[in-house]
Amino acid sequence: MRRVMNNIQQKGLEDKKKMDKTAVLIPCYNEAQTIEKVVADFRKALPEAVIYVYDNNSSDGTAEIARKAGAVVRHEYKQGKGNVLRRMFREIDAQAYVLVDGDDTYPAGSAPEMVQRVLEHQADMVVGDRLSSTYFTQNKRPFHNFGNSMVRGAINFLFHSNIKDILTGYRAFSYQFIKTYPVLARGFEIETEMSIHAVECGMQVENVVVEYRDRPAGSESKLNTYSDGFRVLRTIIRLFRNYHPLRFFSTLAVVLALISVGFMVPVLSEYFRTGLVPKFPTLIVCGIAMLAALLLLIAGIMLTTIRAKNRSDFEMQLLCAEDGYKTKMKECAPFTPKKQDI
Repeated sequence: MRRVMNNIQQKGLEDKKKMDKTAVLIPCYNEAQTIEKVVADFRKALPEAVIYVYDNNSSDGTAEIARKAGAVVRHEYKQGKGNVLRRMFREIDAQAYVLVDGDDTYPAGSAPEMVQRVLEHQADMVVGDRLSSTYFTQNKRPFHNFGNSMVRGAINFLFHSNIKDILTGYRAFSYQFIKTYPVLARGFEIETEMSIHAVECGMQVENVVVEYRDRPAGSESKLNTYSDGFRVLRTIIRLFRNYHPLRFFSTLAVVLALISVGFMVPVLSEYFRTGLVPKFPTLIVCGIAMLAALLLLIAGIMLTTIRAKNRSDFEMQLLCAEDGYKTKMKECAPFTPKKQDI
């Protein structure tokens, strides 16, 4: 009996220490039509990988189909892609991660190269670039095409990056990225958030061109062009404010200062000419606007100092993640008995 209990405890300890070499993460919501093919394709492309399907309250049997196809099925009951990714990143340990949608729009054949970039080239995030291949011909929604180009241009301009496809759902990550990335987004703006996080934290980002095919007939996109598009733009503004507070607040300060000066010039001109201030309310508003501009500038300076401290703290978190990675690798290494143990 004691031996059985020891075996059970040892098995539990091994499971707890288990670290996958490659984990394929597939967040799903009502993808019964395509999930079986997606799981089968990635099992063929990455035979050593563990395929994880996280079901997000599907009502069409997606979870059961994925389980029969050979995937490890888990659940996230809080709706939203960002919520699913938060649980995935928290629960799964792997040397390399592949994130892909369950709608069969991305080719599994590109996954080995993306994983290689992580394991051998030390990339922290590998972006599956659709926009440089077939996206604009395959995607039948013109506003999506325009939105993707606009978001890519805005982010690369504001954050001085060179990411070829910001909104792609096909990516590969390192262990260090997954364990230090704070998932704050709740929905489809998660791709924008992780792209900007990688750039601003100085992580190594690489692009791999992948073929894109539109959803098969009968499969519906969960992405709303307008509401999710505005959410992405709001996320860009929020992250620009958080990562570059001096540039953000000084820009607002300059705008307010120019408005204040523009309206104050006629008032001062009238005063120097006649010695009177007939537009006294305008003078008060101009003074308040100039004061607000100075306060915004001071806020930007203070937040920049806080941002520098947060960046320093992140580097320490990265070192902790690296230590955790090395520890898990040692725990998962096969046991080699010494001569005296044989």
